[in-house]
Amino acid sequence: MNANGVRLKVAGDRSRFPAALQSLIEQAEAATAANTRITLIVCANYGGRWDMLQAARAWQAANPGKDLAELDEATLSCHLSTAPAPEVDLLIRTGGESRVSNFLLWQAAYAEMFFTDDLWPDFSADRLHQAIAWFQQRDRRFGSSAPLESPADASLQVHLTS
Repeated sequence: MNANGVRLKVAGDRSRFPAALQSLIEQAEAATAANTRITLIVCANYGGRWDMLQAARAWQAANPGKDLAELDEATLSCHLSTAPAPEVDLLIRTGGESRVSNFLLWQAAYAEMFFTDDLWPDFSADRLHQAIAWFQQRDRRFGSSAPLESPADASLQVHLTS
């Protein structure tokens, strides 16, 4: 991972993992922390509701005595287990399911969702290209009634879930 500039981040509740595994995760994250080419986020024992709750608790721990009214969306986002990754643009759901199943609830608020009956092991490069082509045709509004222009340097954030 270091040779390829990959930063590893594991998102999820690690408290239920054996201590040895928690230590290995911490070591791997520390060893790749300075890498900037790409960030690989592995969701393990992850849930969107858990993530929002732990983010609120992390904010509270970092800001003792502050009123909850001072917490805003941008600040809470900084405490999510996926920070500092950008929000999801395209969420691909495999296996014929048409729900998010508690996955990246906050981060996928304005994601375009592509559903496929393909099971994850059978999800092919061709199907990925089909999903990206479908995404490129979407009229993205981000909660507005009028289409918004995407920044010229915008990058597509693709997340696969099975």
